[in-house]
Amino acid sequence: MTSRRPDPVSPHSTEPVAARPPAPGVERAGSSPVTSGLARVMDDLVRIPGTRYRVGLDPVVGLVPVVGDALGTVVAAAVLAEAIRNRVPVHILFRMGWNYLVDAVLGVVPFVGDVADAAHKATSKNLRLVDRTIAEGRRVDTDARGYLLRAVGAVGLMLLVLIGMAGLALWGLLRLIGLF
Repeated sequence: MTSRRPDPVSPHSTEPVAARPPAPGVERAGSSPVTSGLARVMDDLVRIPGTRYRVGLDPVVGLVPVVGDALGTVVAAAVLAEAIRNRVPVHILFRMGWNYLVDAVLGVVPFVGDVADAAHKATSKNLRLVDRTIAEGRRVDTDARGYLLRAVGAVGLMLLVLIGMAGLALWGLLRLIGLF
């Protein structure tokens, strides 16, 4: 009598199958579930009834001064870190930074900016850019001299600009209400 092991991907198998880590030397393809989940929550969480359009928390949280900008900056940092981890070329990092800068500039205008922010969806746009770059095989070799230094410098510069935009928005708000 021969015993057969159940196929791990069989729909009839009742035993849980542990996820296997990729074999050494195997490249990842795409963004992580964490950053993909962040993009979904920030940009595409709920479908607007009667339409095919989706919105996330980004424009809603953007209504709260400073908090919305801070949360957006944290998510931007996570997506940019994901891009560096996947060795995306520095010029792609700058394109991602441009998307976030446009997002920040749109968000400066109260209410109108939040509606424009809902349409722009910088986080989802940047994750698609990372995934497309990886799928096309446009990665930088980790042995490339200075990649990490240039990439971290580019991300640091972009984050400083985003934080500066948030500071200017806060200063403008405080000035508008007469505290400055």
